Amino acid sequence: MIDWLDSSIRRWTSLGKFLALASLCCLLVVSCTRPNTQQTTTPNAAGSSRLTVGTTLRPRTLDPADNYELAGNNVMTSLSDRLYTYKIGTDELEPQLATALPKVSPDGLNYIIPLRQGVIFHDDTPFNAEAMAFSLNRFIQNGGKPAALLSDVVESVTASGDYELTIKLKNAFAAFPSLLAFPGMCAISPKAYEIGAGKFKPNIFVGTGPYKLVQFTPQLVRMDAFPKYWGTKPPSPGIDFQILTSSANLYNTFRTGGVDIAYQTFDPEQVESLKQQATKNGWQALEEQSNVVTHMMLNVKQKPLDNVVVRQALAAAIDRSIITERVYKKQAEALYSMIPSTVSGYQPTFQTQYGDGNVARAKELLAQAGYNATNPLRLEVFYPANSLTREQIASTLREYASQRLEGIVQIQPQAEESTTFFANIGKGLYQIALLDWYPDFGDPDNYIQPFLSCTKGSAAAGCTEGASQSQGSFYYSDRMNKLIAQQRQEQNPQARQKIIGEIQQLVATDVPAVPLVQSKDYAFGQKGLQGLQIDPILKLPLWQIKKG
Repeated sequence: MIDWLDSSIRRWTSLGKFLALASLCCLLVVSCTRPNTQQTTTPNAAGSSRLTVGTTLRPRTLDPADNYELAGNNVMTSLSDRLYTYKIGTDELEPQLATALPKVSPDGLNYIIPLRQGVIFHDDTPFNAEAMAFSLNRFIQNGGKPAALLSDVVESVTASGDYELTIKLKNAFAAFPSLLAFPGMCAISPKAYEIGAGKFKPNIFVGTGPYKLVQFTPQLVRMDAFPKYWGTKPPSPGIDFQILTSSANLYNTFRTGGVDIAYQTFDPEQVESLKQQATKNGWQALEEQSNVVTHMMLNVKQKPLDNVVVRQALAAAIDRSIITERVYKKQAEALYSMIPSTVSGYQPTFQTQYGDGNVARAKELLAQAGYNATNPLRLEVFYPANSLTREQIASTLREYASQRLEGIVQIQPQAEESTTFFANIGKGLYQIALLDWYPDFGDPDNYIQPFLSCTKGSAAAGCTEGASQSQGSFYYSDRMNKLIAQQRQEQNPQARQKIIGEIQQLVATDVPAVPLVQSKDYAFGQKGLQGLQIDPILKLPLWQIKKG
């Protein structure tokens, strides 16, 4: 998922295909209505047994076949179950509606999944293999924003028994079980939904999760504990998402006790202020590494970035500590791979190969490429105009190049209106583009394939069709394509990790992108909450939090 623009997911490529215009939905004030649309306010959350979560992220839809935004995911994870989920605090899969990991055929194409019995939906419909097949087929066939996640890789989904599911893939894909943990691939009641292109129900949710939806308005999402839940019963009788209009309102509402938990989004200064006040007020201040990354994409088809030596010079020159300190106020960490450190297989190959802020090495490479103070390297760095963070990154890079590289590199930040930026990046109009990436699932493949694979192109012409083209680098490498295919097919975890390591080494050598930072995630809780934690993948596991 690429570029949420402060609260929504922007994705252009889903396992190799470009999905345009999938962003900016967080900026829309949706008019979701249900029979009870009067907003319920909570002047003092301490006076209620229900858990109240304050956020600025407004869900556009709760239809799992169409939701592709963080706002919807944050709500749906408490309402739904998937075949697989993650052990909290890790990227290790564990069965949820499945009872075991899949049995995979030797060719890697057929997955047989045993299912849990005794599960019912929120409308009392029994859960079985037919219901799970319905849910996944609807995800594919209704054609929502995330549909290509499955349609790109799945040939068929069938119930091969009352409680057995068989999924046939178009091509082997070792990360497929992790993909099945994507929030939208949850089980939904066949009685409440229908299959058909565009037949979405944005205002309801009928799943099997620990909580049941009772109200959905632009200001409030209200859910009650589901008494017939098959698993561990949630400790809170209900959860209310209070959707606030700004980070300032979220900040003040938490400080005055209006919400139990404040989560997404704060300005860096507000985070620091709440952290400083936490001990005095008995608040819980949680800080965890996120799996969200920011990259600098380099267009290898445009001069002078068609010269790998120039790209390597930029990789050596970047000082990530300046970015994390000046832009993020230390609320992010330096990133030295396309894969974040929270995902298994991470190797800091850019740090190993170039160091960080290695000005001497950068000047050496620039001189090799023919650049000096009298013949400076001039580059334009593009970013979406409504992203303050990336505006600050671009400005910091400009000042850093001017001061530390003594004018040998001259960087010009270029803001583009967001829809223009995302429409143009795949056209090759930008030398450099700053991109945020929010993964769909917790596997290294989701940080590699969507950026580095190319389905059509050549070393001379670059990528003319595929993921790297849609992400603006136009990188083409036969070896990279083969390595990506190999790691997708390899079922042995150790052998696959070795291939992923080779991929990271190759990226650091060819430099179609320069990894910059890995974000941190913050949540604040009132005193007395038990079980509050942040997970890099699941975000806030609200179903385990007890109040009082």
